[in-house]
Amino acid sequence: MKAERLLALYEKVAEAPDAIARLRRFVLDLAVRGKLVPQDPADEPADQLLEHASIVRKGRIQTGELREAKGIRTPSRTEWLFDIPQNWSWSVADQLWDFENGDRSSNYPSRDQLVDDGIPFVNAGHLVNGRISLEEMNFITAEKFASLGGGKLRQGDQVYCLRGSLGKHAVFDLDRDAAIASSLVILRPVISDCVPYLSLYFDSDIAQTMLRRFDNGSAQPNLSSANLRKYEVPLPPLAEQRRIVAKVEELMALLDQMEAARQQREATRDRLTAASLARLTAHDSDAEAFRTHARFALNALPALTARPDQIKSLRQTILDLAVRGKLVRQDPTDEPASELLKRISVSQKKAFAEEGLKKRKPVLRLKREELPFNIPDSWELPSFDDLFVIVSGVTKGSRVSTDTAVELPYLRVANVQRGHLDLTVVKRIIVRGPDQERYRLRAGDILMTEGGDWDKLGRAAMWSNEIENCIHQNHIFRVRPPSPETLPEWVVMYVNSKLGRRFFEEASKQTTNLASINMTQLRSCPLPLPPLAEQHRIVAKVDALMALCDRLEAVLDSADTTRARLLEVLIADALNPELMQEMEAAE
Repeated sequence: MKAERLLALYEKVAEAPDAIARLRRFVLDLAVRGKLVPQDPADEPADQLLEHASIVRKGRIQTGELREAKGIRTPSRTEWLFDIPQNWSWSVADQLWDFENGDRSSNYPSRDQLVDDGIPFVNAGHLVNGRISLEEMNFITAEKFASLGGGKLRQGDQVYCLRGSLGKHAVFDLDRDAAIASSLVILRPVISDCVPYLSLYFDSDIAQTMLRRFDNGSAQPNLSSANLRKYEVPLPPLAEQRRIVAKVEELMALLDQMEAARQQREATRDRLTAASLARLTAHDSDAEAFRTHARFALNALPALTARPDQIKSLRQTILDLAVRGKLVRQDPTDEPASELLKRISVSQKKAFAEEGLKKRKPVLRLKREELPFNIPDSWELPSFDDLFVIVSGVTKGSRVSTDTAVELPYLRVANVQRGHLDLTVVKRIIVRGPDQERYRLRAGDILMTEGGDWDKLGRAAMWSNEIENCIHQNHIFRVRPPSPETLPEWVVMYVNSKLGRRFFEEASKQTTNLASINMTQLRSCPLPLPPLAEQHRIVAKVDALMALCDRLEAVLDSADTTRARLLEVLIADALNPELMQEMEAAE
């Protein structure tokens, strides 16, 4: 395969998911199938190489260096995984390596016998990119090394992982003593000149096919060295092995350059996206500057939405613009939000009385000038405490009398995601009969999570009576608007925006990797409140723009699927011998 053809293939599939990784595997597949470099009839055929290996093994057996093992049958032509060139041979691993397990007797080093310096004791974690890494190496003493009955490495050995990181492999190219952990096996090459090609083999899909054939399939995958001996290996002549390795190195270097160029391109795109969206949400930009930035973002939309994570950023920007009052025009004829607050206050007092709740002590309120952004003059800045009736939910594990017990569906933190509900799994709980009405959810209720992991802090979603007689647990707050003059969709929108999330992050009680809010902190949360008519306009605009984002994601998914299929077709075609011959002739 020529570099020009690889470049031509890449140009067709450059945006496909994992294109570079798939092309790397493609190069290796060509290599071990005899399709990467031309065959030379003057090369000594592989069957003679195997005969030489057999002679070497017999000599080692005679000197006592190697115990004679029962031979493993090589696959017949009808059993070949695929056809190979005429001067190649199908072999098995037992013909190419001597196998040595680590010492698994009582001499095996325990954790407390490891030392800070000494002789390397290699485990799977030390196999890095085909080599043994000495970083974070474990060591044993010379005395412990001398006591081991096996698993001692020699320079030029290959190492293969049999447990855990199954199939991981490396070449031991250090000129020093070392030993292996029990999860590894030493593969001592019969012909050391074959090691570079055999390392490529282990990275190929053929070796993965062998691994799947012999893997025990348990939750803790493992492989026996006896089965590893049965791995089928397509073996080229030694001279061709060298040409294959050189060509693979050349093409992998080219793919490295392609990957670096792709990363640079994506980094540039990320900077453009971040800068464009940041200009849109800059708190100090005037109306004319905002319109200029918006026009630029719209014109650059294809570049700003080329990846799912960029569409996610666009969604967040839409929310941020909405809660700043920049998404729709203000209408001076709208009834100002100050009038809404008067009516909401009356409705809230009535709701407290109906639910038998006492009005709590006032909370601190954020002043308009303390907001990290400006809001329109027709908006107000009340707290949640001014607008809603907020209660916690039922506590799991509470003792319930069987006389009044009822079983009801209830929502857990896992059901309340950011902006939507996940009702795939809804559990049930037994509560006191009189508590049904107290905890029962109504359409329009806002559900907010108390916290836990950072991603669970202050998540909000709206309830729409998806399940009849559903209640909620105590780690979820029910935020109920007492009147229709505060749209729950608007509240959810604000809470899930960057600005809303920032409040909960700053107000929450935090420990390592955990954060939570309590009732008082939630009640003190400020809510920018537009006039009711503007709330409706904002919600409608956000819905329309989120639908656009949905369509953009669908287009991306479809394009990724198409590119992935194209990549597979092109690779399958390239692995077709007849097509390859036509392509070679054309060149």
